[in-house]
Amino acid sequence: MKALSVLELAALYGMNRQSIYKRINKGDLSKNRDGKIDLSEAIRVFGEPAQKKQDVATLQSTGLQKETEVDILKQQIDFLKQQLNLAHEREIFQRQQLEAKDHQIESIQLLLNAPKPDMTAFTDQDPVAPTNLQPEPVAKIATPEEPKRYIVPEQVEPEPKKMGFWSRFFKPYG
Repeated sequence: MKALSVLELAALYGMNRQSIYKRINKGDLSKNRDGKIDLSEAIRVFGEPAQKKQDVATLQSTGLQKETEVDILKQQIDFLKQQLNLAHEREIFQRQQLEAKDHQIESIQLLLNAPKPDMTAFTDQDPVAPTNLQPEPVAKIATPEEPKRYIVPEQVEPEPKKMGFWSRFFKPYG
């Protein structure tokens, strides 16, 4: 038969390790030479392990977990559908705004290119030039010749030789 450790036996029967050690100390349960307990010995003392009950409980718990996961996923899907609908509505609104702006631009361009009706404002009229006047000749005024100017370069003093850190202390004026 299969030999189980105290931890494995406690997990199988859903007991504490201390309970199994108490049974061993009383002499109800015996260990093998390797310190493990034979499954047939455990069945004799504790009876058949309740695996079917554990399986049903685990199936119920996993079923419940799956249902909650499905519910969460359904909520997420509904949320994403709402976001998609809002995005679609925004896109339609933006397209309508763009079409309205395009229409406004076209109408302004038509107005700019349209022929102008009779101009009544003073600023819109062309200036009227006198037809019988001729432009006056411009007379030159005699000016004395300006003296020639010569560019004189400025005197630039050469920069003093730069000194290093230590030479400032040891050669202060050199």
